[in-house]
Amino acid sequence: MTGSKRSSAEIDPRRKRILFRCWHRGIREMDLVLGAFADAEIASLTDAQLDELELIMSEEDADLIKWVTGEKPVPEQFRTGLFPRIAAYTPDFGPTILNREERLA
Repeated sequence: MTGSKRSSAEIDPRRKRILFRCWHRGIREMDLVLGAFADAEIASLTDAQLDELELIMSEEDADLIKWVTGEKPVPEQFRTGLFPRIAAYTPDFGPTILNREERLA
């Protein structure tokens, strides 16, 4: 898996699928955020937390990255539970995103 430092050999098929999807988002920054979280936590998440992670993953990458970087407020439904834990795995790439967005404008 691109970027993953975790072997998926010892985890069940659902967790393998989620781990793969976390590292193949479409926006590299979200690969790094969700992938880093999944590498560290996927084996210990409960079924309910996996459901929540899949719900978070169903959101658009453009929205997720804005919530993680603080550019937009996190919707109420994601302010508790798993999302704050995911956001805690965020590398400091805020200036890179801002510079890229300024160049695209």
